[in-house]
Amino acid sequence: MYKKIVMILFSLMISQTAFSASMMEQISAVQKQWAIIKYQTEEKLQSNAFVELIVQADALIDSYPDKAEPLIWSAIVYSSYAGAVGGIKSITKALPAVKQSRDLLLQAQAIDRTALGGSIMTSLGALYYQVPSWPLGFGNKKKAREYLEKAVQINKNGLDSNYFYGDFLLNRKEYAKSVDVLEHALTAPQLDQRPIADKGRRDEIRALLEIARSKL
Repeated sequence: MYKKIVMILFSLMISQTAFSASMMEQISAVQKQWAIIKYQTEEKLQSNAFVELIVQADALIDSYPDKAEPLIWSAIVYSSYAGAVGGIKSITKALPAVKQSRDLLLQAQAIDRTALGGSIMTSLGALYYQVPSWPLGFGNKKKAREYLEKAVQINKNGLDSNYFYGDFLLNRKEYAKSVDVLEHALTAPQLDQRPIADKGRRDEIRALLEIARSKL
């Protein structure tokens, strides 16, 4: 009887490992396509490309409803779509997308706040400082700072966590601290599995650094 229980548990462990590996492979495919759209696709074509990717990302949520990672990546795609449509004329498209992004991230936070190296905190912080405040949106600089500081606590050497925190500090005219954070961001380990995103993000960091240094 004992041997039978052990074999059942072992089989469940193998199934769970395969389940997780399959999920991460599908998330990796979404991430790679996101990077291609964001960093290698013409701006005028990005919004439609993100719409197609939203369908793929949302399907992952349906497949893995109790996992935080699909929620995070769906949220990232929604917020990227909002950024791609941008502008006052497109606010009716952008605001629903960023609200959906926020709601997905809050769902993910309830499951595992540290998933994907603190990406939930990073993404929520980015939304709260980039989205307009009331009455147009839900932007909140205080919440943004809280989330971004939590993000760098979870992933102190993260490329994205330090990029968004540095950008936030630059927007708040905290130039010296912004320089420190952005310089630290560039020391983050190379993301070999995400070469397009890694290069694109580092280019964005260098551009912000140039601006921040010019303000000192």
